[in-house]
Amino acid sequence: MAQFAVIGLGRFGLSASIELMRLGNTVIGIDSNEKLVNGAADSLTLAAIGDATDEQTLRELNIGQCDSVLVAIGEGLEASILCVLLLKSMGIEDIWVKATSQPHHTILSKLGVSRIIHPEEEMGVRVAQSFNYPMVNQYMPLGLGHYIVEIVIQENCNKLTINKLLGKAVTEINPVLIRRRQQLIKKVDIDFILETNDSLVLAGALSALKGIAPEFLRP
Repeated sequence: MAQFAVIGLGRFGLSASIELMRLGNTVIGIDSNEKLVNGAADSLTLAAIGDATDEQTLRELNIGQCDSVLVAIGEGLEASILCVLLLKSMGIEDIWVKATSQPHHTILSKLGVSRIIHPEEEMGVRVAQSFNYPMVNQYMPLGLGHYIVEIVIQENCNKLTINKLLGKAVTEINPVLIRRRQQLIKKVDIDFILETNDSLVLAGALSALKGIAPEFLRP
């Protein structure tokens, strides 16, 4: 179990906080808006009304003891930057920050935060990917142009082996695991026979993964 702090309890910050709690972590939520804090109080380990640009407030809440901090301040570029500077001065190394604009992103990148998040843009990309490749249920970038994707097997691919499904890309794409109903199949080879509604997790270069998309879309 890890301890996190989420600064800013708007939609994005609260959603992240609740999910961190669901995953079994301790979460301290901070916001200057009393209404938002009251709304989050029953969902988090601790929800506090406070000014995140005030060092004493952060120290009183023991933010320095947290493993990671998410700065999700929705409005006010100045407040977000001041908060980040305080967190870094307190020795917190893992700081994730929601950016609200390109200038905000540029400043944060110079401050050396762990990760800069653009929730609306990232969600837009996911929606576009879902429209373009409806058979892809989930995907995760690994860097260097490689992805892990979860693909739902449609009826047209029923009883195909993974080898047949991947075709020439079989040397470029690695099957990771298969979820079949309530069962996770972790040892998967290219001769494994797929069934409709299987969830097939694959890892490989984006170019190779795109190349097999027509096979899933074929009637």
